[in-house]
This record gives sequence, structure tokens and C-alpha cells, in this order.
Amino acid sequence: MDRAWLPVVKNWKLNERHYGALQGLNKAETAEKYGEEQVKIWRRSFDVRPPALEPDDPRNPQLQEQYRNVEKSELPLAESLKDTIARVIPYYENVIKKDMLEGKRVLLVAHGNSIRALVKYFENLSEDEIMGVNIPTGIPLVYEFDDDFNMTDHYYLGDQSIIETRMKKVAEQGKAK
Repeated sequence: MDRAWLPVVKNWKLNERHYGALQGLNKAETAEKYGEEQVKIWRRSFDVRPPALEPDDPRNPQLQEQYRNVEKSELPLAESLKDTIARVIPYYENVIKKDMLEGKRVLLVAHGNSIRALVKYFENLSEDEIMGVNIPTGIPLVYEFDDDFNMTDHYYLGDQSIIETRMKKVAEQGKAK
């Protein structure tokens, strides 16, 4: 694309939801160990956190070098979607939206649950409605807004059959093999 000169802003507030003690584990194996229903509750409930990491766990972001400049109390040991929203939306309002108001074009590259947080916010979805939203991996999602930042349109870019297949694949995650 020859766009290496474009600025890239990285911020931990757009990270994927922190799955606590489940962080980094294979979803199918986790479902076999704890049961599909429990994994579904942890993954898809709005305000239920998975088991937290122990403070001395090497997966604890407070112990990781890349977070050395982040206030330790801000870094979670486990998050629900509600917690993820509380982290992502202020960053959107204070940084991303500000850039857009200045006329900058913004390409936001993030993870499934941080995107779900934005989808809930942009579309004013209820807690129950957002639980049924499956964000297909690797498919660009476009939002268009009016001058008052009301959403006017949204759509995925790409072949509809591929998009649907990837949405189903996301919905199937967390099931035992």
C-alpha cells in the first residue's frame, strides 16, 4: 500500500478483553475441562468475569514490560464485556472521536471484544442484544456517522458468504471438540 508514513497509534485500551486465568488457553480444551455452558457464560455474559489471574501469574499485565508506563491499578486480572466497554469507550470519546472531529480519517484495528464494545456503543444495543453479536475475524467493519456523530450506516467489506461463515466460526468458539 506504500503508506508507511501514516501515523500508527497503539494503545492498550483497545486490547482484547482480558480472560483472566483462561488467558491464552485453547477454547475447545477449556470447554472440555469446564463445560461448554460455563465457558459460554464466561465468554458471552455481559458482566460475568472469568476467574482472575493470581497476582504472581506471569500472564498478569502488571508484570509485563510492555505495560511499564501504565498505572498498575488500571491493568485488569480478568474482565467482563462490561469492564471492556468501560475501558474502550472513554478512549474512543477522548482520542479517536477527537481525531475524527479534526477531519482525520481513522482506521481502527482492534480485537473482537473491544470491537463489540464499540458496536454496542455506536448502535445503542442492550446488554442482551450485544451478547448475540459475532464479529467475524479479519473482516473490515465500516461505520459512517453524520456531523453530530449519529451512526448513519454500517457494513462489512467483503463477500457476504465469507462474512457469514466467519461469524458462524466465532459463534462456535468455546465449544468442546
